[in-house]
Amino acid sequence: HRHEPERTDCLEPGCGRPMRRIGEDVSERLDIVPAEFFVHRHIYGKWACRCCQTLTQVPAVPEVIEGGIAASGLVAHTLISRFVDHLPYYRQESINARSGVHTPRSTLASISGQAGAALEPLFDVHKRFVLDCRVLHADETPVALLDPGAGKTRRAYMWAYARSWHDAVPGVVYDFCLGRGAQYPAGFLGGEADGRGWSGTLLTDRYKAYDTVLDPRVYPGRIGAACAAHARRRYEELARDGTSPLAEEAIRRFARIYEVEGELKGRSDEERKALRQELAQPLWARLKGWLELERRLVADGGAAAAAIDYTLNHWAALTQHLQDGAVAIDNNHLERQIKPWAMACS
Repeated sequence: HRHEPERTDCLEPGCGRPMRRIGEDVSERLDIVPAEFFVHRHIYGKWACRCCQTLTQVPAVPEVIEGGIAASGLVAHTLISRFVDHLPYYRQESINARSGVHTPRSTLASISGQAGAALEPLFDVHKRFVLDCRVLHADETPVALLDPGAGKTRRAYMWAYARSWHDAVPGVVYDFCLGRGAQYPAGFLGGEADGRGWSGTLLTDRYKAYDTVLDPRVYPGRIGAACAAHARRRYEELARDGTSPLAEEAIRRFARIYEVEGELKGRSDEERKALRQELAQPLWARLKGWLELERRLVADGGAAAAAIDYTLNHWAALTQHLQDGAVAIDNNHLERQIKPWAMACS
């Protein structure tokens, strides 16, 4: 936008001479153009030979959903709104209505379903990419599943798998499942016996279902790593009322460990391993010795005993990152990816 005076002669009384432009001031404002719906109208000419009656017509423009009303742009917009921005279909319906377009939630759900089927080959390629790594994060979160027969929702689970936090090229893949049992990660990761199953280090919160897919007798090529943030969180919960010196000391010791980890950003796996063993391993060793001493002084059955037992019982997995610089210290990387699913269902 350009703004100039209507008159460029001097308005000063007694002058009236032409003025010259000596510069300009620039002001910038951020604005937005709301989403605009429009219709693509494709006209395919039909041609026929008068002699032999041969017919010719250009093939239809390919779309994600063949024969449907939704063009690829609307399909992408619907998928992003639902599965990235986590907008329910009824909210998308009302948002689209403000633009004068009626898109029933049933239509939006159908678009997503058909697009999911059409994009399955892309999902398969992405899954292979995510699993083509030797360090994998895994987590799961509950989601609501519509159950039309029961007239209400039921609990299902979204399982997530991500390449290592330290990988140069990130990647996360989601697997919707009806439950939280071990058969779901077992099916996703596959078996090693046929040579097609995943092998490497699996970083989790040590939920018991993962024990099945980390059984060394069945999967000798897999190593379990545990989330230090998950262990630390137990002491944070214990310290909420401010009456647990043990919890406060544990948090302080974990903070020192995380300070070391924070200094390793941008390092190579080899450098990270060497520095962890030099700087962090002594801190972990002192933490273990202190926890073992405190455990003798804590009564069984309490929250403090449970927090210490969890840490000591999973010690090898919690310190696996000291042996492999490609392994992250915690699962926060994937928890941040899966958190929007939980927020969308809250």
